[in-house]
Amino acid sequence: MPTEDARSPTPLASRILVTVVALATLAGPYLADWNETHIYNPRWPPHAKFHNAQTMLLGTALGACAIAFAWRRAADARASLRVAVVFGALYWLTQMGSILFPGAAFVDPERAGQGMIAGLPAQIVISVVLLGLLGAALALARGGPVRQS
Repeated sequence: MPTEDARSPTPLASRILVTVVALATLAGPYLADWNETHIYNPRWPPHAKFHNAQTMLLGTALGACAIAFAWRRAADARASLRVAVVFGALYWLTQMGSILFPGAAFVDPERAGQGMIAGLPAQIVISVVLLGLLGAALALARGGPVRQS
């Protein structure tokens, strides 16, 4: 079983996977929410729009942090990658947990049945796929010899 050398570089594939998730985290909230169903929804009170904006900005911040930690030069590149994975995962983990709050729904009542992928809410499918990519990034960083990237 190979031992982990803290000074070993992080595999390029791991960094790329984290970056893909980070870009989805940066752009996804705006693609999903900067429209008439969310930020321009006239039925939403100002405070709901405030929290929607907060969520979009949080995605921007978490995605930027994930990219910064994935690509920074550090004495312990694998530890930096693990931090990048945490930043990359937080948005998607909290999105999955949001449905557990009272009165929460994946879509507004007038959009019932929309936003589904393979019969499941798109939010859950996207979260699971992106979290899977982060898991793959970790697995790649743990296994086998690595090359300088």
